[in-house]
Amino acid sequence: MLTLDQLNQAASAAAFAALLDGTYEHSPWIAERAAAQRPFRTLAQLKLALVQVVREAGVDAQLKLIRAHPELAGKAMVSKTLTAESTNEQGKAGLTDCTPEEFAQLQQLNADYNARFGFPFILAVRGPRGLGLHRHEIIATFARRLAHPVDYEREECLRNIHRIAEIRLNDKFGHVPAEGNRVWDWAEALAAHSDPGFAEQGQLTVTYLTDAHRACARQLAGWMRDECGFDRVEIDAVGNVVGVYEGSDPAAPRLLTGSHYDTVRNGGKYDGRLGILVPMACVRALHQAGRRLPFGIEVIGFAEEEGQRYKATFLGSGAITGHFDPRWLDQQDADGVTMRDAMAAAGLRVADIGALKRDPARYRGFVEVHIEQGPVLSEIDLPLGIVTSINGGRRFVGEMIGMASHAGTTPMDRRRDAAAGVAELILYLEKRAASQPHLVGTVGLLDVPGGSINVVPGRCRFSLDIRATTDAVRDACVADVLAELQALCVRRGLQHRLEETMCAAAAPSDPRWQRRWEAAVQSLGLAVHRMPSGAGHDAMKLHEVMPQAMLFVRGLNAGISHNPLESSTNDDIELAVRAFQALLSDEMSDMP
Repeated sequence: MLTLDQLNQAASAAAFAALLDGTYEHSPWIAERAAAQRPFRTLAQLKLALVQVVREAGVDAQLKLIRAHPELAGKAMVSKTLTAESTNEQGKAGLTDCTPEEFAQLQQLNADYNARFGFPFILAVRGPRGLGLHRHEIIATFARRLAHPVDYEREECLRNIHRIAEIRLNDKFGHVPAEGNRVWDWAEALAAHSDPGFAEQGQLTVTYLTDAHRACARQLAGWMRDECGFDRVEIDAVGNVVGVYEGSDPAAPRLLTGSHYDTVRNGGKYDGRLGILVPMACVRALHQAGRRLPFGIEVIGFAEEEGQRYKATFLGSGAITGHFDPRWLDQQDADGVTMRDAMAAAGLRVADIGALKRDPARYRGFVEVHIEQGPVLSEIDLPLGIVTSINGGRRFVGEMIGMASHAGTTPMDRRRDAAAGVAELILYLEKRAASQPHLVGTVGLLDVPGGSINVVPGRCRFSLDIRATTDAVRDACVADVLAELQALCVRRGLQHRLEETMCAAAAPSDPRWQRRWEAAVQSLGLAVHRMPSGAGHDAMKLHEVMPQAMLFVRGLNAGISHNPLESSTNDDIELAVRAFQALLSDEMSDMP
């Protein structure tokens, strides 16, 4: 097996590249240029250096690299240009065993793809432990990516090329991301539980206190108790799964961590769950080594964060902070079942909810690992990111009111077009939100009630969602948007109604815990990238009572989330586990 010492001591850039031969298809120039960045302390640092070489090489060199790769061509893949690595990888994916129909479909997809993009389709077909994607997954991905814009698809090909190189480097160095594999396996097993009506369609949906939700809770509790060695495990009065691994000093404040295990409808396997499984893997490693930290670790799988079955977001973490709202108990789901009745059916005691409130003085803080749910880390080719703040958000629902009239007979200067008024507001919001960093504005709901192709819209319903890393920046944008709304109504002869439906404060990361995450990432040989979180997380709720900081993990498929395409790699998850372990070590070193 190759070692970093051998690489670092290679006599020349050419010798360095020879040791890495086959990592990038027919492209030794990548390794030759990366040689200048020696010495490499970690394999992750080497991988990042190779990625940076490609990024800095320019579009022409990137296209040459993409075109050096073979097509995914089924039985026709055997050719003089195919490397041994590609032959092995395509074979493991079953592409040598295509049916005649699959072969014909692949050939047509190859032809359509090349005609559209001018380069071959690239997909990392090997998964954890060398397992390959199934042929139907490959074909489905092929078809989906045909719709991408050209520049976007070029970047997607490069990301897959880097993933292929990462897997090949693991083989060369004999590196097995064991903890990443373990968490990946847990996530797959947990995804076997899904609500009725979704499970039959192969979709993942786990909403509060359904049978699938309770099965997830039992599964997590079982792993905590039987595989990870937690000292105490319980499912509490709201369905949170709580595991405590005691420290050597029972009086020392604990570190609190975790995330949620419920999902949106037809969601992904990693949103929330990654933040439970990563610290579970860390506790398992401690238990296997017979180690105790000076302080305890408490991992909570929060029962509900998404607000899907009942409109009670952050229910699980809210109970821990003492903010469970008793009015939630009388809410009804789509079938008329109240939350109170659902809790009773699950064997939970409403009377015990108040006792779940934690004393912040008994905790060192709260840290959360979470899949990014966005494209940034994927675009900059980094596996981990440091969250600086969770955006504060305000939401509104409104209606513009004009005058419905005939589309053919109403002159343009006499119209009171409600939809055009909302369109003008959307463009203003887009421009205003783009004027400052870390400020975003969205109109996600837009509806012309009873609209007709030949009628000037008299009414138009819309929503506003405005978020920023600080409440002051957010509120200034809201004020400007509302002022523009009023002004355009005057200009256009319109009226409006607007209701604020949510106002959530921003949650800046605790500086001390943020620095610890940064040190943990640096210890892995990775660059530190600081970024805001545009989405809300359980850490946002814990922020109300104790210091908090988050670590983001890169998502595949350009970071898509709340979607079946949400995914991660065993290597990126491995780095998240290692970063969490480094965080624990750093916290120990700071203790008196």
